[in-house]
Formats: sequence, C-alpha cells, structure tokens
Amino acid sequence: MSTFERSPNTEASRPIYKVYKRRFWGLAQLVLLNIVVSWDVCATLRLIHISTLHIADSRIQWLTFSSISTTAAEYFDVSESAINWMSTGYLFAFCVVSPIVIWILNKGGPKPAIITTATLLLFGNWLRYAGTRANGGIFGLAMFGQILIGFAQPFCLCAPTRYSELWFSDKGRTSATAVASLANPLGAALGQLIDSEWASKPSDIPNMVLYISIISTVAAIPSFFLPASPPTPASASSAKPHTPLGAAVRELTRTREFWQIFIPFSVYVGFFNSVSSLLNQILSPHGFSETEAGIAGAILIVVGLVASAIMSPITDRYKHYLGTIRVLVPVVAATYIGLIFAPGSPAGIPPSYVVMALLGAASFVILPIVLEYLAEITYPLSSEIGSTICWTGGQLLGACFILIQDALKAGAGAAPPYNMRNALIFAAVVAVVAAPFPMTIGLFGRAVHRRRWDVDRGVELQQVGEVDGPVDNVKRVRSDESAVDTDTLIKT
Repeated sequence: MSTFERSPNTEASRPIYKVYKRRFWGLAQLVLLNIVVSWDVCATLRLIHISTLHIADSRIQWLTFSSISTTAAEYFDVSESAINWMSTGYLFAFCVVSPIVIWILNKGGPKPAIITTATLLLFGNWLRYAGTRANGGIFGLAMFGQILIGFAQPFCLCAPTRYSELWFSDKGRTSATAVASLANPLGAALGQLIDSEWASKPSDIPNMVLYISIISTVAAIPSFFLPASPPTPASASSAKPHTPLGAAVRELTRTREFWQIFIPFSVYVGFFNSVSSLLNQILSPHGFSETEAGIAGAILIVVGLVASAIMSPITDRYKHYLGTIRVLVPVVAATYIGLIFAPGSPAGIPPSYVVMALLGAASFVILPIVLEYLAEITYPLSSEIGSTICWTGGQLLGACFILIQDALKAGAGAAPPYNMRNALIFAAVVAVVAAPFPMTIGLFGRAVHRRRWDVDRGVELQQVGEVDGPVDNVKRVRSDESAVDTDTLIKT
C-alpha cells in the first residue's frame, strides 16, 4: 500500500510513490548472480579451434570447460564430443526452462527467480565438483551438475526488467536493467581469463571446479535474505496490476511492434555471440596472434560497458528510447559490414580494434534500451514476458550462426587459408536485413506510446490508445519521441 498526502488545493488524497535504498542491495545481488552464472555457463558461445594435429574440426564450447576442452576430455577419459555436450546442453536448457522463467517472474516477481538461480547454482556446482572428484571423475554426475547450472542462467538473465520495474522509478529503470544485464558478458570475460590459469593440466580440474563452487556459494547465499518487494510502490505503473499471463502472451504475439523488436534483438544478440566466439578464427588467418584476438575481445566488452554506463542514465533522463534505437541500429549493421574488410586491411590490426569498439559500444548501449522500450510500449503486459522470449531467440540464433559461419569457413586452398570472409558476408547481409524492423516502429500511421511512462505521469491508458493497431480517436504522433501532454490527450 502506498503512502498518501493531503493536497493543498483539494481534499482528495493522492498516492506518493517512493524508492528505497535497499533496492540497490537486490540489484547488486542480481548483478553478482549474473556474473557468477555467466562465469559458470558463459552466456556468449565460444568456438575453440583445436589444432589440426589433434582434431580436424572445431566444436562449440562453453566457459568452464571451453578453454580446456582437451584437458577435460583427458581427465574424464571421454571424447571431446562428450565434453561438447556439456556445452550444447546449455542451449537446450535455456529454451526448455524459458516458459517456467516467465511463469515464476510473472506470478512471484524477481525474488523467486533469484532464489531459483541461487538454488540451482548451489546444487549444480557441488554436484559438478563431486563428479570431477569422485572415483577419478564421474562424467555423468558432472554433466548433470552442468545442466542444473544451465537452468539457472535464464532466471537471472531475464529478471532485470522485472526487478527494475518493481523497485525503480522511471528515473532509474534503464540504468538498473543495464547494470544487471551487462554483468553477464562481464562474468564471461572474467571466467575466460581466470579458468585457463586455474586448469592447465588434467589434474587441475577438480581444484578449478572447487574454486568456482566456493565463489558461487558465497554469491548465492544472500539471495535468500532479499525482500520480495518494496514496502510501497516505486511508481504508478508498478502499483497497477498487469494483464493476466495467458492473455498477455496472446496479446504480445499479436502486437506488430513486438515482432519488430524480437527479430533484430535475436539476430544481433546471436551475431554478437557468434562473432565474439569466432574472433580468433576471424583474425588468425590474416596473421594476427591469439593475444591480438584477445585484445580485440577485451575492447569489445570494455568499450561496450563504458558506453552503456554513460548512455543508460542519459536515456533514463530524456526517455529517447526509439530515437536512440534508430541511431544505433544502423551503426550495429555497419560494423558487421566493416568486419568483412577490417581483418584483411593493410593497416594491420587497428581497423579490427576500431570495429570491435564500435560493435561493443553500439550493442551494449542498445540492449537495455531495447528491453526497457519493449516494456514501455507493451505495458500493462508484464515486462519479463517479452524480454525472456527475446533472450531465448538470441540464444538459439547464436548457436545457429556459429554452426553456419563455421561451415562457411574457407578451405586450405583459399587466400588466406581458412579465412572467414564468406561467414562475415553472411553476418553482414542478415544484420542489414534485420535493421529496417526497429527503424519502422511508429511509422505508417501507427501511434506507439511509452505507455508505462504515461501512467507514471498520470495519463490513463484508455486515453493513450492501443499499441497494436491504428489509433482513430487519439492524436497521431510520428514516433514515441513526440511529446504528448495530458491535456492534449484528454481533449482528443
């Protein structure tokens, strides 16, 4: 229940919405869980190129065993194909568990999702450790623990929009979503650096898994002590009930603007995953070392995090969601075109660094903005529904793109041998094809409003009109950036 104050001009009471400092504890816990889960599962796919002296092809790997796949295979006395199942199992786990994620976030809010993440992390990590330690290594037990950790990922990856909507006002939602969501690639980067140091030979694997299990346990325990919701609503929109889940899913799938966001989101998340995974294979045929590829990957993430840290508060203040999307989507598409030419540039590695910096900045900035914008224009549909579906699409396409791009790799007779030019052309073409979808939101006679923000400003939804169709009794606007004040809406 919200608190009230007496208005000096009327005897009616109006609600006062308040945010609490404790919201940052929950946000910090969500950030920590995303880092740890990403460390365990590596939200971005990584393709490890095995030396042709040992194996003739490449395989999909995930973090904990990705950079040491041969070592892990030797330890468990199984094939590298079996080790790869510990990786690809995450993709299936994410898709299988996504409907449960939507249901838990919708019915219980972010705390049950956070507790589910923590519980799965605890059981998964220690079962995996038991599998590495017992009887010289029990692969099936380690595999089962790995799958449990895979189930944990979507619960914390899809929770930020729901958490920010519940605990933050419109002045901080985008920043909160950005911090929690982008902790995922940060955890992946940390894991890639640390795990290889912890396990350089087969006998190191149990200790490596033990260290990760201890870190995960310390990170998971505070989850059980977080408050479920603030004492009073953070905003008018968070105080109002959402559309029931079944009706919300049906309405969302009939909303054109959802598909205009879902398609490019899935494509760009998928290509970000594949390019960051294949970066070494993209650069090495042109004579660049693994160290230089590592620097390019670091630039991709670091520049992206810094850019998002700068832009998210600005977006919170000015609410230029669609305008920012229309600026950044062409930049993202252009970086994939530039990536075709950068590795083979006579200028050496600097052009590749520039492309990685632009790709990281544009991708990291646009991700939380798109998620928050989707929540804005589909309100009162609960925000986790659209975000979970979008993340699931990105995970699936990421796996598909890696397989496709690896198949498009040139042969030994190419110039240079094993170059990935055709794979990069494929990425650029698909990225350009996906670009018009978000660019045309709000055009062709459709008025798209920031509905959640309108409610926070005191504008009733029935005065704003529907997002999923032309508006006949509401003044048309060219985009969501056109200012619409309350008096205009009421008169219309």
